Amino acid sequence: MERQKRAKVRTAEIASLTPEARERLDRQVAQVAAALAAGAEVAALQELVTPDPQDPHWDGHLMASLGALRHPAIPALLAALFGQARDKVRRKALNKTLHLLKTRGVAVPVDLLPREEASVGAARAEAAAVFVSPLFGNGESYVILEGPPEVLGGNFLVARISDREGFKECVLLSLKRKQQAEFWEHLREQGLVEWFSPPAAYAVRLLEEAYTGHPDTGAGASQYAVLREKIFKHWAHPEAAPDMAAARPALLPGEHPRLLEQARQLALDPLFHSWLPGPEEIKPWLDKLQEVQDSPLVLSDQQKQVRTDAVLDEATRALYPLKSRGDWRRRLLVTAYYLSLKGREEDSRVARAAAADLETPDRSALTGENPFLKALVQYALRLAWEIQQPRETPASSGLVAPTGESLLIRR
Repeated sequence: MERQKRAKVRTAEIASLTPEARERLDRQVAQVAAALAAGAEVAALQELVTPDPQDPHWDGHLMASLGALRHPAIPALLAALFGQARDKVRRKALNKTLHLLKTRGVAVPVDLLPREEASVGAARAEAAAVFVSPLFGNGESYVILEGPPEVLGGNFLVARISDREGFKECVLLSLKRKQQAEFWEHLREQGLVEWFSPPAAYAVRLLEEAYTGHPDTGAGASQYAVLREKIFKHWAHPEAAPDMAAARPALLPGEHPRLLEQARQLALDPLFHSWLPGPEEIKPWLDKLQEVQDSPLVLSDQQKQVRTDAVLDEATRALYPLKSRGDWRRRLLVTAYYLSLKGREEDSRVARAAAADLETPDRSALTGENPFLKALVQYALRLAWEIQQPRETPASSGLVAPTGESLLIRR
């Protein structure tokens, strides 16, 4: 019986990965293996993997997979990624991986990990962590800095910033362990499920750009102004932030058509749900499409498709005006960087291609509208159409296929 209990505990501690997560993990470890063979430094290796602060089991699998490489640089990489972890799951996984490396002949320095504070009540050497939310459709995002309370006077700095208006909020929180769990759960309930952990300098640069671009945006900017020098010192200086473009492989001209076609599917990703037009914005265009379908003129299917596509182009220009295209291009590039941090390299390239397509806003009837923005409009129309249908849906109107695949023309 005791043996069965131990087996159950061991199984619970190592949660299995989904096929998608396993594929992402294998891809990242393969990148690290290739970089090790090329003689890459630890700092470069860190950029190739994406620990998940919200998922200790993912981090445990990542440690085990990296440890299986048995390379002399792996202990230093593991220490850089997880050496400051304080939760039991990560600490146990880290110690186990380092022990296995030692048994397999890999040198692990005695002083590799920071020593635990022995004195009761002494300040812990906590890590300076950063968390960044996806960009919302209004250009806002959250930046959270977590660190020892001795630095700022609290252990969580929570900022809501706008890429057009600067600071919207900036608060300093002192949260105990139970309160921290409640804090993250509250954010999840608000729809903030996906978080990214870029280099600290990048997160600080987001805060600094919001401040220097709009220094007089109320209490949020004032709170940051008081703390910014301490943030530079303990987290990072914004000038050390990585160059997003330089860190990504250049797109080849010949692959743009393929990537732009894939942008239609990427627009359906939950990351971009907040970029969709609202119900009131989309309703007039839904009415126009319904008029095309209900036209008393005898139209062939091809004629209806041409008219439908024209309405889609018109709606895209109205809902994403040309003067705003620079904003959407910038947001796509930022999201492309975040996708890369998550190991979604192909989606990152698709987002960059869609952003590059927005550099030339003057479009002709031959080129059509930007595929990504047009797909957002099409998706919003589909949702609006489905919402207004009765529970027992009658025969398809032609706006939405029975399988959920829209019949609206995609150029």
